[in-house]
Amino acid sequence: MTQIVVGENEGIESALRRFKRQVSKAGIFQDMRKNRHFETPLEKEKRKALAKQKQRRHYSRH
Repeated sequence: MTQIVVGENEGIESALRRFKRQVSKAGIFQDMRKNRHFETPLEKEKRKALAKQKQRRHYSRH
């Protein structure tokens, strides 16, 4: 869980900026997008197989 402590003289804009930076570093938004819809086991296998193919293609070019 991401938390920030707002300083006494810190503005809300800078605190919000720090919070957004921490959220993006933690990968929370990517995780939310990934888990937005239920994925059946078959869909999961297909997605992983496609990712492996892309990875193999990428490594074979170099």
